[in-house]
Amino acid sequence: MTILQLKYVIVIAGSKSLREAASRLFISQPALSSAIRELEEELGIKLFERTNKGILLTEQGKEFLSYAKEAVSQYELIEDRYLGREHEKTHFSVSMQHYVFALHAFMNAVKEFDTGKYTYSVHETRTDEVLSSVRDLTSEVGVLSFSGSNEKVMKKLFREYGLEFYPLLTRETFAYVWKDHPLAKRKELSLDDLRPYPCISFDQSSESDFYLAEEALGNYEFDKIIKSNDRATSAELMATLNGYSIGTGIMIASKTLKEGFVTIKLKEEDPLTIGYIIRSNHKLSDIGRKYVDELLKFKE
Repeated sequence: MTILQLKYVIVIAGSKSLREAASRLFISQPALSSAIRELEEELGIKLFERTNKGILLTEQGKEFLSYAKEAVSQYELIEDRYLGREHEKTHFSVSMQHYVFALHAFMNAVKEFDTGKYTYSVHETRTDEVLSSVRDLTSEVGVLSFSGSNEKVMKKLFREYGLEFYPLLTRETFAYVWKDHPLAKRKELSLDDLRPYPCISFDQSSESDFYLAEEALGNYEFDKIIKSNDRATSAELMATLNGYSIGTGIMIASKTLKEGFVTIKLKEEDPLTIGYIIRSNHKLSDIGRKYVDELLKFKE
């Protein structure tokens, strides 16, 4: 079994057909088929099956894929840090749900550690990727939240992934709407008031959307919902379609967002606990400690 074979499995799993995967990998389809067949024979399991819908992972293949992703991620991290001249650079990475205060904390930490050479990265991403990236140490710190709706599941995942969660603040439930929204001048709203309008939600792209949702009221059945994975896209949808999103009411953002949106208290309550995660027994780097110090400035 080689790293190359693991990479093949990952690309095939994300492709509609073996032909598409071979094209993306710049190898011939027979060569790719042979490499996967050799891997399956070595492992003694079947990873893929061909159907009229294309090539699909078997149940054993799905389990193997998760390990393959972790192994390749660790290998690439080693490559990045120790091959060539990259080892001379300072490295630091953060993964987060869509919280602007966490981004501001990152920028403040970078200003403090503006060394001659560095590779710093910040990822606004899905909940499952925040969890897995910190577990795998591709990110040193993660920022996420849970509500009453998914608290038990999230805490179970923290234990399973070997993560420590440190709470920063708890926030009540607010609706975000564009300043010209028909309900923008209301002091308080209910979900019934908002029913005619689409709810704009961050797309978790997972069968476990409910359990991994970063918004409160994840178990509520919205009549109209539009999923987006980009902050700017979500803002445009809300402004153009009179949509709304559910959040914490924290308005640390650009001047445009501050002036363009208003927050209105929701009658329905499902408070969010927001905090950061690190891998258990992991010693933070100097910039990692600085980033946590910046996050702690928001601690209640």
